[in-house]
Amino acid sequence: MNTKAFASQADLEEKKVTFEQLSEHAWAYTAEGDPNTGIIIGDDAVLVADTQATPAIAADVIRRIREVTDKPIKYVVLTHYHAVRVFGASAYGAQQILASQDTYDLIVERGEADKASEIGRFPRLFRNVESVPPGLTWPTITFSGKMTLWLGKLEVQLLQLGRGHTKGDTVVWLPGERAMLSGDLVEFDATPYAGDAYFQDWPQTLRNIAALEPRALVPGRGPALVGRDQVEKGLQVTREFVSDLYASVKEGAAAGRDLKAVYRATYERLKPKYGSWVIFDHCMPFDVTRAYDEATAHPHPRIWTAERDRQMWETLEG
Repeated sequence: MNTKAFASQADLEEKKVTFEQLSEHAWAYTAEGDPNTGIIIGDDAVLVADTQATPAIAADVIRRIREVTDKPIKYVVLTHYHAVRVFGASAYGAQQILASQDTYDLIVERGEADKASEIGRFPRLFRNVESVPPGLTWPTITFSGKMTLWLGKLEVQLLQLGRGHTKGDTVVWLPGERAMLSGDLVEFDATPYAGDAYFQDWPQTLRNIAALEPRALVPGRGPALVGRDQVEKGLQVTREFVSDLYASVKEGAAAGRDLKAVYRATYERLKPKYGSWVIFDHCMPFDVTRAYDEATAHPHPRIWTAERDRQMWETLEG
């Protein structure tokens, strides 16, 4: 393999934004594999899930929301704690920022480290980083397991269906129209980032999503999924990637091979099937490192810092 630019530092091309309605109340803001935002327009208020990396990018989400409704944006939901998802939050002027207690705990434990790490990985997404207020984005309300909001007569459920992308993953579910905002538990035509993942739990969490029988789904990255077949495909390919990667890493670790050898073998094994997905080369070193940890000595993800990112990349890609 040729030496690669670190993470997404070579990804400087602007993406085309799509803003589309998926069901009566659910909308998707997507951008060719960049982080997605899900929007619920209720009877009396708007809920936004995953806020974009900076207030500057969030301003474009707000502009598009304002093209279809003037209702106040009362709620922001953090599906998980990653900086690229939460640092646009201040732009919305929401009354409440909602997250799972597990997500809150991760912000306490590793929010500052993650912020520095992700700004280094995604220069294009964080190019307006000076628009982010000082400090971290803190939830104002947390929950465990399930929380129900009512936007007028519209029922909105926040659900923890299991660990996967992180331990705090939350989905936003509209039971009345079977529409879901999944966060990064589901990706489509985009590589799942798994540096904070629970590989052994993730496939069952995806089965728990499937059991709800969603008919529309906003994944964390990639195009919105509409209709049972598309949603099932999104769940299936995410599950296959997670399972294929972990099986390869577990096999290599069990054979006593070191991380670099396992990385090389797993990269070559997965590239033919998944190599065309957005951010494949970015994610694979982080994903294999986490999978190797989980298969050996670290049941819980270790904290990524800007320094650890660079050391890992140098070891595997240098």
